[in-house]
Formats: sequence, structure tokens, C-alpha cells
Amino acid sequence: MVENVASEMVELEAEDFYLLSGIEQGMRFSEWVAREKLPEYSQLTGEDVSYRIDRCETRDLLERNTIQYEGYRLTFEGYDALALHTFAERETVSGVGAPLGVGKESDVYEVRASQPYALKFHREGYTEFRAVDREREYTADHDHVSWLYTARKAAEREYAALETLYPTVSVPRPVDQNRHAIVMERVDGVELDRADLEDQQVVPVLELVLQEMTTAYDEGYVHADMSEYNVFVDTDGVTVFDWP
Repeated sequence: MVENVASEMVELEAEDFYLLSGIEQGMRFSEWVAREKLPEYSQLTGEDVSYRIDRCETRDLLERNTIQYEGYRLTFEGYDALALHTFAERETVSGVGAPLGVGKESDVYEVRASQPYALKFHREGYTEFRAVDREREYTADHDHVSWLYTARKAAEREYAALETLYPTVSVPRPVDQNRHAIVMERVDGVELDRADLEDQQVVPVLELVLQEMTTAYDEGYVHADMSEYNVFVDTDGVTVFDWP
């Protein structure tokens, strides 16, 4: 979980991130990165690689495979750590707070920053990669596609949509993006499926949603998963999220 990763961040050293980045690089070519490739990918000595493997494996940031050959791959916690490290270096966020929503394909957390922000981690592909591989067009032309690539491309696509649509369409303001993670403005309100609307409010809210969808279409976007779970309602109107 992200909360566990956030608590470990202060104990991780620069060389730990070199190792994690090296495994990330190797996973572009294979699901498991061979042990003998890690010094090349991480720019660490063989002795230091062994030490860093123990540190990162203890913290559940990587997994080991010993069938046929000794290989390693990142866990989502390891990928989370790399993204959080980058956001911290950019001074985008200074800490991770309580979860705002945990779903099948993404987790969202409040973060400590200069303004009220939300941090969204895309999770596509990790547990149900074959299904995602069939459904997501950005995996179709690649012989080897890791879940890292699938999750990162999903985040890149959503961030690009937010940058295009904001502020013309009522969407969260995009702040930063790295790997599979997006930092965006935290939206006030309640999800439409949990909104306690009066009878006379139902049609006006529907009209607001349709207006946002029409404007988004004019900007070149169609929401791929439009539902009552992807709309926030507050006194100022509606906000549509989980693009594209």
C-alpha cells in the first residue's frame, strides 16, 4: 500500500533508487530482469547490487524469481516509490495522507503540498494484465508489454486529457505527472452516486453533466467510462474525473 511506501521513503538511499530504476529499465525488455544485468542497468557494483536487493526486498519494493534463472521485477510499491521520489525532488508533494478512493484500476490519496492536491496511482495491468492487454489500444503494437508500461501510458493519457480540457471543461486541474502517477487539484463535493439530490435537482444536474460532455467532445475527447461514479457534485456544479 502507498501508506507503507510513504513511511519507508525517509529510509531509502539514493543507491536504492538506482537499483529500482535499473529494474524498471530492464522490465522494458522482459518481465523478470536477470540478476547479472542489474549492475549494468543500475550503474552499481555487483556487491552494492546485492546489498540494495536485500534492502528493497525487505521493504516489498521488488520481487525475486528463481525459476530457470535469478530475476527481479518491481512491485507496484517499488514503482510507487520511484514516482514519489520524483515528485519529492520536484517539490510537488511533501507527504502522502489518507486514501480518498481505492478502486480496481487506480488508488487516490490526499497529499501534503502547497495546495490541496490529490495523488492518483494507475494500477492497470498488474493483476489482470491479459484482459487489459486486450482492451487497451496502447498495448496492441508491442510484443512485450509490462504492467509498468500499461499503467504509465494510462497516466500519460489521462494527464494529457486534463491538460487539454482544463479549464474549458470542469475537470480537476492537472499539476504534475510521473510514471503511473498524477498529481491534480483535490476536488470538493461528493460522488454523484452518493449525492442526496432533491427531485427538482436531478434534471439540472444531468444537464450540467451533458453540457460538460458536449464541451469535452468539442475539444476532441469522449469519456471512456462515464458513470455516476466519475462525477463530483457540489454547490458550484459538477466536476468530471477519471479521463479519458
